Amino acid sequence: MHVLILGGTTEGRRLAELLDGDGTPGLRVTSSLAGRVAGPRLPVGEVRVGGFGGVAGLTEWLRAHHVDVLIDATHPFAETISFHAAEAAAGAHVPLLALRRPGWVPEAGDKWHMVDSLPEAAQLLPRLGRRIFLTTGRMGLAAFAGPESDGLWFLSRSVDPPEPGTPTPARTELLLDRGPFSLEGERELLRSHRIDVLVTKDSGGAATAPKLTAAREAGIPVVVVRRPPVPEGVRVVTDPQEAARAVREL
Repeated sequence: MHVLILGGTTEGRRLAELLDGDGTPGLRVTSSLAGRVAGPRLPVGEVRVGGFGGVAGLTEWLRAHHVDVLIDATHPFAETISFHAAEAAAGAHVPLLALRRPGWVPEAGDKWHMVDSLPEAAQLLPRLGRRIFLTTGRMGLAAFAGPESDGLWFLSRSVDPPEPGTPTPARTELLLDRGPFSLEGERELLRSHRIDVLVTKDSGGAATAPKLTAAREAGIPVVVVRRPPVPEGVRVVTDPQEAARAVREL
């Protein structure tokens, strides 16, 4: 059996470990990374880096490499590849699983403002504060470069810097860092930069959750971008162990 994991996440790496160490004779695991992050953390086993060339390219890859199971373990906000995976799996007649970590849940004391997109988050900011901690990644920075951001200051944290020429807010400080992040570190970051609004995507997971606790303790409002939907009809599993069991069943 050949399993293709569309990865790049902690869950994707853990699933590759589980399947690689499974000991099942004839089980081959390939992890595919998009290649958008410099120096990614590589999973065990076979790894390919780069895109497939859309739905047609992924469909052909599944057929040419005799893939028996496709697992979408990409980031919850990697909407395009998830829909490409659903179409390609259907076209190649390959079973598809979506591995999605559970989203975050607000707790008592949280001041969350739920929105459906980054532009909607940008429109909301002037009513909430002036010093913004932006944790939505370098790909979404341009959404905050419009006139509604005039007078606002941004601390933008991402693994890699934005591409040259990417529109950015006029007053932006870049912070290049990779999680997991500690609660004490997030508390100090909010304090030292005098942050009064946090913006994040509902990516879920423990690696970047301490910022939510730090914001709650400081009484800071949090703008949370909702996840895009999983393609209709795709079976969703919530942890690598469940995904590994599903592969064994197949």
